[in-house]
Amino acid sequence: MNIKQAYLIFACVGVASIGLLYGISPQWFAQSFLGVADLDCNMAHILRAIMGLYIGFALFWLFAALGNKHRNPAVLTTLIFAAGLVSGRLISLVADGIPSRILVIYTLAELALVPLAYWVYRLPEDRV
Repeated sequence: MNIKQAYLIFACVGVASIGLLYGISPQWFAQSFLGVADLDCNMAHILRAIMGLYIGFALFWLFAALGNKHRNPAVLTTLIFAAGLVSGRLISLVADGIPSRILVIYTLAELALVPLAYWVYRLPEDRV
């Protein structure tokens, strides 16, 4: 297994886990991690849609890790995925202030993932 494959499997497991946290029980997630006592139907719908998006990307990354054809584009999507999330979170930090602890942790993790994803993307395919 090379670095790109391991990275994509890591990304798959991480993002799928977070997506499942959001979507299996949105009410529990919002109450446990965001301090939201009563989650309405619309917010539950949004969290479950986010779960679907995360799982869709995670499955693509797993597919690319197991095959060779789409590996580099898959690594590139992890970079775009993390950069998009962290840019929105940074805008929110400026506009809205400091969110809950879990969201700050997500921000830091995504911020660290961008240069890592870029490094992995630039590796030659045969690097082990």
